Amino acid sequence: MRHLRLLRYVDEVARAGSIRKAAERLAVTASAVNRRIMDLEEELGAALFERKPRGVRLTAAGEVFVRYVREQAADVERMKSQIEDLRGLKRGSVSIACSQALAYDFLPREIATYQARHPYVTFDVRVADHDQAMALLEAYEVDLVAVYRPSFHASFRPLMTVEQRLVALMPADHPLAAQTTLRLRDCAGHPCALADRSLGGRQLLDAACARTGVALRVVAESNSFEMLRGLVRRDRVLSFQVEIGADLDTDGADPGATPGVVARPLDPRDVPTAALVVGQLRNRNLPIPAAVFVEQLVRAIDAMRA
Repeated sequence: MRHLRLLRYVDEVARAGSIRKAAERLAVTASAVNRRIMDLEEELGAALFERKPRGVRLTAAGEVFVRYVREQAADVERMKSQIEDLRGLKRGSVSIACSQALAYDFLPREIATYQARHPYVTFDVRVADHDQAMALLEAYEVDLVAVYRPSFHASFRPLMTVEQRLVALMPADHPLAAQTTLRLRDCAGHPCALADRSLGGRQLLDAACARTGVALRVVAESNSFEMLRGLVRRDRVLSFQVEIGADLDTDGADPGATPGVVARPLDPRDVPTAALVVGQLRNRNLPIPAAVFVEQLVRAIDAMRA
């Protein structure tokens, strides 16, 4: 919008009463400002400013033009606001179903980042297992899903996929905390608290135990990752989560991690990685706030792979 820049030049010169002072405020050269104004005066066929030894003063024509400039500036701001409304970024909502792995830190952090830029956009977040999340998506109850090991649905369109390791959570002074990577057999014999069998991480762990013949000593099960994390801290057991939800802390010094709890990755020879997927319904146009949010999620997940 080059004409808007020219209008700003005229307005700034009128406010400053000096081409030199206006140029300093605009961070351009005085000769450039003067040249543009002279070109405009030639086009209008009237002088806008009376040049004086110590500055400039608006002519009658200049007074009319500056009033027009300031009216235009107000209209431009209204226009920008209307465009922002149309884009859905001033007000709107985003609904998303996510795995528990994303609910502890990753998704709250991304929502906070988004709302810092768009404070009037609201969020409806449903924490669900992968089957429940897909059902919510297909029922149009959510715009997006971000789930671990989603089941196949022909109507589903993945937007981003990133491989995730399974990690073991443990007290910072647990005997296994000294190791950087764990074999599944290392965990046998230690008391474990596991997620229930509806959750993708548990299903992956059960398949690995069956394949390797490792039997874990299960002392508790829960469908709540918060409960499992609490048991790790209080009951000094092992638990297992996807790394994005585990605050992976390889040296016990991460200030954002749960106090006294560390995470160690399981060797992929025992437990292979599995996909964390962000997606939407195929052939559905997302609401603008959701479309902008998913772009942010894709960038954040892509950064994890860098």
